[in-house]
Amino acid sequence: MTTTITGAGGVSQVQDGSIGTADFAANAITAAKLPSGSVLQIVSNTLTTVGTTTSSTMAALGLSQAITPISTSSKVYALVTGGCARNQHDVGTIFGIYRGSTDLSTGTTGMVVTYQSGATNIGASWSMQELDSPSTTSATTYSVYWRTRDNGNTSQNNWLGGETTITLMEIAG
Repeated sequence: MTTTITGAGGVSQVQDGSIGTADFAANAITAAKLPSGSVLQIVSNTLTTVGTTTSSTMAALGLSQAITPISTSSKVYALVTGGCARNQHDVGTIFGIYRGSTDLSTGTTGMVVTYQSGATNIGASWSMQELDSPSTTSATTYSVYWRTRDNGNTSQNNWLGGETTITLMEIAG
């Protein structure tokens, strides 16, 4: 028996529990039917180990996450929240988000975590984000890269038990 809800009949004709998942067509709400800007999927990964670098060349932090976009018109919003980063020599640490080998970070420096002048062994939590247009429906990996701002100085991430998380959101185009 089919029940039609109209302005005249109203919702009062529907009894609690009378509409279940079997009443909906399979795949009734698809990504193609969602408006531009809708979040289609979210994936994330977390790194808890302490990393150390003395390099002034960008290198993988050891944190990455893959996403397989549903549509070539989708955008991928990458958000990274960083555990406590520190530098022992008052210079700073630079972080960046990469898609494969492509640096998506703004400008040439990415996110710079700086430290108080004259201080040593202090830390700071950090975050950065990028909105990317990968134009693919193939699995795509985003990674966090980092370096010390001055070669030879020591930078650490996840100092004092911090965590760094990368979250990827596919946004309908």
